Amino acid sequence: MRIGLLQCDDVAPELREAHGNYPEMFATLFHRVDPSIEFVVWRCLDGQIPDDIDAVDAWMTTGSKHGVNDGLAWVDDLCGFVRRLWEAGKPLVGICFGHQLMAKALGGEVVKSPKGWGVGMSFNRVETRAEWMEPWQPSLDLLVSHQDQVSELPAQTRVLAGSDFCPFYLIQIGEHFLGVQGHPEFAKPYSRDLMALRSGLVGEERVREGEASLSAPVDDTLMARWILNFIHLALRSRA
Repeated sequence: MRIGLLQCDDVAPELREAHGNYPEMFATLFHRVDPSIEFVVWRCLDGQIPDDIDAVDAWMTTGSKHGVNDGLAWVDDLCGFVRRLWEAGKPLVGICFGHQLMAKALGGEVVKSPKGWGVGMSFNRVETRAEWMEPWQPSLDLLVSHQDQVSELPAQTRVLAGSDFCPFYLIQIGEHFLGVQGHPEFAKPYSRDLMALRSGLVGEERVREGEASLSAPVDDTLMARWILNFIHLALRSRA
């Protein structure tokens, strides 16, 4: 399977040597589940928006330090591309910024959360069991780094998992769009270094809480399995 990775940011230069860039993180994660997955990268942050929605089997977005409400031209163009995917029934998985972009592009709303930054581990209840959630478990705990959150959902959205901090954490829109606020591609050492780099923005107390949370197990490989199960099911439904 070929997945088009819509890259919306770069890892900070001072962290890149130790942790790689986002395309490498995604490949490392998903190759644990399926080594045959091929990622084709479009650098959307540089204005490289795909022309052909059928250039790959399915699409996936990275996170970003930018916000969907920042008024950037490439973000607006990417919203248009997301709407094309929706209308064509093409599978799309949105990660963090991509989750928010997907919601906004289809008529939802995204705001800066009054609860502040989410960093470190997030602990979520699975509220609706979808058929692609195999192997099954009733919780979904992933690394996060976000200030914005989806506040209003588009039509045809099911909330699958959430918490008091982030109620719309995992959502499915129709049969071919999936969005998750967490970062399954993050590793704990990267999360720790990213919190340290952003401590001035995030705040020392929240960083301390985030660092302490890293002792908990992370469901990164499980989420990768769920995502690939979702994509395969969406492709079969489209055939």
